[in-house]
Amino acid sequence: MKKFAKLTALVLSMAMVVACFAGCGKAASSDTFKIGGIGPTTGGAAIYGLAVERGAQIAIDEINAAGGINGFQIEYKYQDDECDAEKSVNAYNALKDWGMQMLVGTTTSGCCVAVAAESVNDNMFQITPSGSSVDCIKNDNVFQVCFTDPNQGIGSAQYIGQNGVAKKVAVIYDSSDVYSSGIYTKFAEEAANQSFEIVATEAFTADSKTDFSVQLQKAADAGAELVFLPFYYTEASLVLTQAAAAGYDFTFFGCDGLDGILGVENFDTTLAEGVMLLTPFAADATDAATQAFVAKYQELYNELPNQFAADAYDAVYAIKAAAEKADVKPSMSVSEIGDAMKVAITEVSVDGLTGEAMHWDADGSVNKAPKAMIIKDGAYSLIQ
Repeated sequence: MKKFAKLTALVLSMAMVVACFAGCGKAASSDTFKIGGIGPTTGGAAIYGLAVERGAQIAIDEINAAGGINGFQIEYKYQDDECDAEKSVNAYNALKDWGMQMLVGTTTSGCCVAVAAESVNDNMFQITPSGSSVDCIKNDNVFQVCFTDPNQGIGSAQYIGQNGVAKKVAVIYDSSDVYSSGIYTKFAEEAANQSFEIVATEAFTADSKTDFSVQLQKAADAGAELVFLPFYYTEASLVLTQAAAAGYDFTFFGCDGLDGILGVENFDTTLAEGVMLLTPFAADATDAATQAFVAKYQELYNELPNQFAADAYDAVYAIKAAAEKADVKPSMSVSEIGDAMKVAITEVSVDGLTGEAMHWDADGSVNKAPKAMIIKDGAYSLIQ
């Protein structure tokens, strides 16, 4: 009996060791892909995170209804990071514990940089819908659906100059934020090649983002016709409110961070009339894909989708295209999926809501064309 007990214990021990090694190298045997998402669903940037969660969910529901990816269904789990880098990393670890194999996220640049520093260690395939800093994609496992900050800055300067929007431009930017400062730097560089002059440049920080009277006064004193706002909608709503109260009559121009300003609580949206921005998505576009997406989004959430929702939708379809190109399976390890996906995504083209024939470079950046929008009659409208 003692010999039999020892033999049984040895067999069980060996089985546990084998299971341990199998678990370390492979995903648990599964008939579904597990895709995670991270973004703020509470706090000041919740409009972005909720849009990403919902846009991705619509795409996943469509793909599952059509048979899934390579015949496998998708499970989706989304974590709130409150737009905080530490909480975003905690969310990433929680999703890893859940069994996440690919990540749609994170939503904001600072959080994305923090999570990318972790995902590279796992070789986790990560595609961010809206993390626009170039630092988000410095590792080879991370790709973007949105434009990089430099491209937004260059594109904005070119649009203003080439379309004669203004001759004298002031800039207000957040020097403490990688998104805002990254856009500003390239905007200023490209402005030197355009037909307008930057007559005032004023910064603020996360510790001084409620009172913009000094910055607005300096823009007015310099004779600015247009004020460029390369930052997020919460602070932008304060700028517009304070400018109106002071009687300033600037044209305001921003990037994708302004998409959401019409949803700011207690903001007088009439103050946003005439605000211009570059964004890859227009909810009033007439193509069938956009109209179907907008209709479904309104049906589910009783509001128009913004570009963050559209970028997330496209991110999921980019995953599908790359996964089918690489013929990945849920039984593969996270690292095996990562190796296959980061090659395959550079070999596919996706016709999405935010761009036709979108394709990706090996450095993680996306190739697509921006659209110019203006807020008119309380809605975002494509400038034809």
